[in-house]
Amino acid sequence: MALIKEVMKKKIALVTGGYSGEAEISYKSAITVGSNIDMDKFTSYKIAITPTEWVYLNEQGGQSPVNKEDFSITDTAGNKVTFDAILLCIHGTPGEDGKLQGYFDMLKLPYTSCDVATSAITFNKRYTVAIAAFGGIHVAKSMHLFKHTPVSNGEILSSLNLPLFVKPNNGGSSLGISKVTISEELGVALEKAFKEDDQVLVETFIKGREFTIGVFKSKGTITILPITEIITKNEFFDYEAKYQGLSEEITPALLDEADAQAIKAAALKVYQLLNCRGVVRIDFILNEADNMPYMLEVNTVPGQSSASIIPQQVKAMGWNLKEFYTAIIEEAIL
Repeated sequence: MALIKEVMKKKIALVTGGYSGEAEISYKSAITVGSNIDMDKFTSYKIAITPTEWVYLNEQGGQSPVNKEDFSITDTAGNKVTFDAILLCIHGTPGEDGKLQGYFDMLKLPYTSCDVATSAITFNKRYTVAIAAFGGIHVAKSMHLFKHTPVSNGEILSSLNLPLFVKPNNGGSSLGISKVTISEELGVALEKAFKEDDQVLVETFIKGREFTIGVFKSKGTITILPITEIITKNEFFDYEAKYQGLSEEITPALLDEADAQAIKAAALKVYQLLNCRGVVRIDFILNEADNMPYMLEVNTVPGQSSASIIPQQVKAMGWNLKEFYTAIIEEAIL
């Protein structure tokens, strides 16, 4: 009977690592996710994807290569293992920008994140806000810069008013972001951002409270998680504030009901507008000037580490993480 039950369990590849500076966060997310997979329903296998190798990390501490022809592995007993679904825990390329999704699509392997097109678009901050604005979502005024086509600081400052945010256009985890309050800071900020990416987004600063909200689909129903307010001890929510404890995260956020509903409605609209799947996290500023939520960006593979926001929101909703990851996996397999 135990053998029959084991055979019926779905085999899940928990894919982590990546090719960017966000790999460190990906490994931390995989620890949280791996510890909360329902082992009565699923058998999980941790796969690490790095610039030099794709390997299966077994429970004995060993590793073996992944067969890229069909994304299969050989377990410690020498058996070939193929997967029923991919549980993506890669932040940054190639797991958040659509590259792996295209590979898995060709192999007809279901996965827990957004599809190729949505992943590629949302990984590009400028394209994301452009589509959101087209759909009626409030966004900051911005410029999209390319390393191969230089734009003078004067041209930027003639189009956008200070203060500004300068950020790498692709990627996440707040790497390479600067706040520019005087014109003399702009050159250094651009140089910093271009070290992370060959495209840069320059946005006007919006004064207001910052919020982030998780959205996911389960059994065909879209669920809005409780809203989190981000109160940073730094000047803005940078990498240090996000991952080194220099921010306060209040979940659920203390908000007037009308403001909370406005943020939730905007998050739902963004999720639908961009054809999202799985769990995403959407960041907003509640603009002091007009009291409207302005979308900042969309994270299609949000952090799942013990310090991350999505696990906080799941618990605030009254679920445990095992229930949540089960729902995410089962939605992908359906």
